Amino acid sequence: MEFLKIIFLSLGSIITLFILTKLMGNRELSQLTTFDYINSITIGSIAAEMATSLEDAFWQPLIAMIVYATVIILFSLISSKSIVARRILSGTPLVLYNNGIFYRENFKKSKIDLNDFLLQSRSNGYFNIADVQSAILEPNGKISFLPISLKRPATPEDLNLQPQVEKLTYNIIIDGVLLENNLKAIGRDHNWLEQQLKQQKIDKISDIFLATFDTNNNFSIYLKNKKKLNGSGLE
Repeated sequence: MEFLKIIFLSLGSIITLFILTKLMGNRELSQLTTFDYINSITIGSIAAEMATSLEDAFWQPLIAMIVYATVIILFSLISSKSIVARRILSGTPLVLYNNGIFYRENFKKSKIDLNDFLLQSRSNGYFNIADVQSAILEPNGKISFLPISLKRPATPEDLNLQPQVEKLTYNIIIDGVLLENNLKAIGRDHNWLEQQLKQQKIDKISDIFLATFDTNNNFSIYLKNKKKLNGSGLE
């Protein structure tokens, strides 16, 4: 009996956690503020407690999960409406380095060690701090680096070029499955697809791992390959 109860409670906690996560919004871990991150861990812990609440009433951790999720949603709504609230709840960016000057007080305030700063600098491709114009600590804990003008990549504007506007590349076939809606979105039909496959001497859609259609009307096909490639040379 307890075995079945654990199964049902676990399923209930998973479903509740899924619904609450959707309501709180889909964001990458790197985009979460410290407050959001701690609350997410807390909700996960309560969900685990709910799954094993054999003696206690399951609705107690359920209510706690809903309360935490509601607070996060409310804080998110308040932050989106008020700049002052956003600064209080999420924090503000801090300038750690600018034009050859390290701002030590901001390092202390953000509890960041110089070695950690240099590590993130190297991780972003800047092994020489002299190549950096500015470094700003974002509210999510990541450091944004602005290279000096001589070190930044050249842009079409720098070269006086006007490239064609890029648009979405449509996936037409994924792992042998034809995506009908995407085929209609590019204004093509099954007859066109069959002609494309015949031109490339492909008999079955199931042999295709990926097929894409880009803005230049290029239809690219990548067949399924069962060969194995040894990656030891990359070590």
